[in-house]
Amino acid sequence: MDTTATIIFIIAAFSLGIIIILQRDKIPASMRRGFAIASIVFIAFAFFLIVYSLTTMGS
Repeated sequence: MDTTATIIFIIAAFSLGIIIILQRDKIPASMRRGFAIASIVFIAFAFFLIVYSLTTMGS
């Protein structure tokens, strides 16, 4: 598994979540729900990658 790409994805997913939370007033209402769902999916996958990398670290 390429750790550099994984780390970049994790940082990008959490950054997107922070940006969506901080800038929620400036996002149009029609796009807000889609951005929120996409952020949740990306952050959940980032958590999965963190847990997966921790469980496969010894092997």
